[in-house]
Amino acid sequence: MLRKVVFLDRDGTINKDSPNYIKNWEEFKFLPRSLNAIKQLTLNGFTTIVITNQSAVARMLISLQELEQIHTMMRKMIQSNGGKIKDVFYCPHMPDDDCDCRKPQPGLIHQAQKKYHIDLSAAIMVGDSDRDIVCARNAGCGGAVMVKTGNSRKAQRRLAEKGSAPDFVAVDLYDASNWIINTHA
Repeated sequence: MLRKVVFLDRDGTINKDSPNYIKNWEEFKFLPRSLNAIKQLTLNGFTTIVITNQSAVARMLISLQELEQIHTMMRKMIQSNGGKIKDVFYCPHMPDDDCDCRKPQPGLIHQAQKKYHIDLSAAIMVGDSDRDIVCARNAGCGGAVMVKTGNSRKAQRRLAEKGSAPDFVAVDLYDASNWIINTHA
């Protein structure tokens, strides 16, 4: 059973987000220090898995093949920098499709748990939105970290209104990785 697992949101956590969606590899830009963060997690024995909403597919802005190509290139770049992404789970649906895989629903994390026999009570979710934090709680993850590199201001306000807060608020993914390594290694 995998115990040292970190689930990573993609847009706004690993790479720069865009209100127009990331539709091809040319639009995918790693956030500063995110490659080093994933490398640090990998070197410290953590398994990293990407959990991401990708409604650009349902909006017909990108094909599944193009999305897979972005993820293949992302994983190659991460690996060439010393890190490793074990897998990528994504929801291609629209926000109002009522699926169980779109964050904040826990479906993607449950798919990963089933495939890799993950102990969710020891797993940590890292993301930039309230959906990521709520998803972690809904799935039964042991921890949830918010990074300030995306939508965190609005997200922190919404979480405070709900009486829910992340376990740690990090400047970026690198800061989050240091906290995870120091507190969960």
